[in-house]
Amino acid sequence: MNYTGVRAVDVVVIGAGQAGLAAAFHLRRIGYRPGRDFVVLDHSPRPGGAWQFRWPTLTYDKVHGMHALPGMELTGADPRLPSSEVIGGYFDSYERAFGLRVHRPVSVLSVREGGAGPSWTGPARALGRGRLLVETSEGNYAARALINATGTWDRPFWPRFPGQEVFGGRQLHSAQYRGPEDFRAGRVVVVGGGTSAVQQLLEIAPVAAATTWVTRRPPVFRAGPFGEEQGRAAVALAADRVRQGLPPRSVVSVTGLPMTEAIRRGRESGVLERLPLFERLTPTGVVRDDGRTVEADAILYATGFRPALDHLAPLRLREPGGGIRMDGTRTLRDARVHLVGYGPSASTIGANRAGRAAAVGIGRLLTEDPQPADEDAELAGTLAS
Repeated sequence: MNYTGVRAVDVVVIGAGQAGLAAAFHLRRIGYRPGRDFVVLDHSPRPGGAWQFRWPTLTYDKVHGMHALPGMELTGADPRLPSSEVIGGYFDSYERAFGLRVHRPVSVLSVREGGAGPSWTGPARALGRGRLLVETSEGNYAARALINATGTWDRPFWPRFPGQEVFGGRQLHSAQYRGPEDFRAGRVVVVGGGTSAVQQLLEIAPVAAATTWVTRRPPVFRAGPFGEEQGRAAVALAADRVRQGLPPRSVVSVTGLPMTEAIRRGRESGVLERLPLFERLTPTGVVRDDGRTVEADAILYATGFRPALDHLAPLRLREPGGGIRMDGTRTLRDARVHLVGYGPSASTIGANRAGRAAAVGIGRLLTEDPQPADEDAELAGTLAS
């Protein structure tokens, strides 16, 4: 139903990447109807989550640890195709197979307590009471619960160094990287110790005049299989930070870098010889802590991302430490709000599990807390198909 521009649903899912689609699948599985009982909103222009923005030379055979979405395997993929194409097509097929009816492109502007906005008057204010008001570029929703699966792609982290404003070359984040040809015959400094840093450095090195790899801490390379025991330990470390109300750390900081054949060759050739982080930039390069200068034409910051959660600011979920404390996927400050793909679930397999946990938790919450039987209850309709 629609009351003065407000549409009522049981659940709003924000984001249609791995975590959002997994949550939508499990909501549907426990009886919630896509487009009526819940709606999925996605900021991206196409299916594929953050994968659709990956650089074209990242082919599917170079992808590490891509787990299938629940209920449908990814089969028959050509390993030579760009991962963005393969996974984007898979997500598109998944959405259609389960009728998830994702709304895109839709920007979520804010999520606030029901009835709090100045534009919410009369029936709309009554509809919002006890609900979360989700304000978006396509209109407003009044939701009994929210699953936030916005990931990190929209918030690339740029470190700050003295002299960045005087450097005469090119500075870019790994999110802007489109392939090695942009660096042909150049001198390139790659900053960061994660998977993207290593993959992009290994692509650039064969065509560049020179490459330099710098990281804040020495990288940890993981040899051998990454089994269930190691996975549980990694999740426990990530979950501990969330329990303390601290911002989550990157997955690689917990798991280490997998020792693939490409990484092994990179270490043997010297391409993956790591140097400590530089102190400052000059017009022509960077200065190391020992005073030595490394000349550079480009600096590539493969320095990761931060959770995209600004739209949740009106709910005041953050702790003094900067993070959001959670019990499983549920935020401790508001039982109606679940975060998936955040902290310990920021991996493809973790996102699947978190999506299920969030759907089951919300189903339990809404069953135990039915709509109030008062004169405004009739306003709590569901979104018309």
